[in-house]
Amino acid sequence: MSRYQQTAIPILIVFLVSCAKEVALPIKAHFEVTAESNDYSVPVRVTINNLTEGADTYLWTFEGGEPSSSTDKNPGMVRYNRPGSYTIDLKASNRDGNIETFQYLIQIDEAIIPKFEAHIVDDNYPPVTVNIENMTTGADRYQWKFEKGIPSQSTEKSPQHIVFNEPGDHVIILEASNGRETQLVSDTITVTPDVYADFDYQVAFDDDDFQVPVSLTLVNKSISATNFEWTFDTAVPSSSMETNPTITIHTPGVHQLKLKASNSKRSHTITKEITIYDDTNLRIINNVKLGISSAHNNNIVGAFYSTTSREVYIKEGVPLDDGSIIDVAFFALNQDFNFNKFVSPDEVEDYTFEPIPNAKHTKFINLQESCECEASLTVVEFDAMEDDTLLSEMTIEETIGGIQDFDDTEVPRIVLFETWDGRKGAIKIKEFVQDGANSHIVMDVKVQKQ
Repeated sequence: MSRYQQTAIPILIVFLVSCAKEVALPIKAHFEVTAESNDYSVPVRVTINNLTEGADTYLWTFEGGEPSSSTDKNPGMVRYNRPGSYTIDLKASNRDGNIETFQYLIQIDEAIIPKFEAHIVDDNYPPVTVNIENMTTGADRYQWKFEKGIPSQSTEKSPQHIVFNEPGDHVIILEASNGRETQLVSDTITVTPDVYADFDYQVAFDDDDFQVPVSLTLVNKSISATNFEWTFDTAVPSSSMETNPTITIHTPGVHQLKLKASNSKRSHTITKEITIYDDTNLRIINNVKLGISSAHNNNIVGAFYSTTSREVYIKEGVPLDDGSIIDVAFFALNQDFNFNKFVSPDEVEDYTFEPIPNAKHTKFINLQESCECEASLTVVEFDAMEDDTLLSEMTIEETIGGIQDFDDTEVPRIVLFETWDGRKGAIKIKEFVQDGANSHIVMDVKVQKQ
């Protein structure tokens, strides 16, 4: 190598080093901002994606954010708790002393809190008018949907005079938006069924044969009604405004019962007919079961009966304070029915029964064939009896022969009686049922009401 060459190489190196110091690296500052779930309503969480090139250090400033600053290359998540417009500033620098800034403006929206109240005008009988009170915050656009309403939708902030004609539940939906986000809320209003008049009636226990006079309690079954107008042209009273009035009909025939039910908006009227019959003064009771003495005392099938309450009483069912309502007592020695008789309630203690408190006396003719008295009634006459004419003409006498026991060889058997309060009647034994401890007779009873 020549001396000239040895001198040139260091000069070239110095030249190249000098050129490297004069060319500084450029900085290109840039970043992206992404809101969590694309939600810009407070609270807002954003993530910074740093895309800066050529920088070594970073200074971030987050106006209105938490944290308010950072020197990390990637500062992570920033939270905004208040609505408004805020800047995110980045100051990027490198070792060459280059500095470049980048700024981003972020709009933080007020949280959308949808809320409204549907106010029903007057009442919820159809047609129902609804006014909306909108209490939504954070929104400036509204889309309403009114299920089966008139109108069916609206973009007003607080729609008024929405009408619902159909009974049932109707959903009101609000979509509240700020242009970037939409929140939904709904509510349901109920329109009651339209007014409908309807009723039934309950007849008094003593009048269930619908013979005059008949007392009825009207059972109101109307729907969506608040006022009631009853009209009974042939009853007492002839009209009423009560919800469930009680009336009495004194004349036989077909009678009309009319009800007009109404509310504040509408009314509906219904008329029903009821047939009332002449008074026969005869109570007809079929298929009464009275047990043998053991069945009664074992509380299986009662042997005591009341023609006024029309109930059979077992041993434990006898009223403890006053059994005067009981007017028929039956005694059967066993299930073979070879010794049977009807006995007066005030004499039952003579026939294996416990005494009946305050018992009254009933006259019986068990054996008409042995009575040697004028009173008599055949099976044919019993079956044909539709009023109390035959009974009212009888004189019921208790005789030694008439109160005797009988067996089950004659079926059916007619037994005559007269209660302590003067009501005359007849019993037709239709069947002797042998069933061990459940053995009993089956009988029909026809007795005067008064």
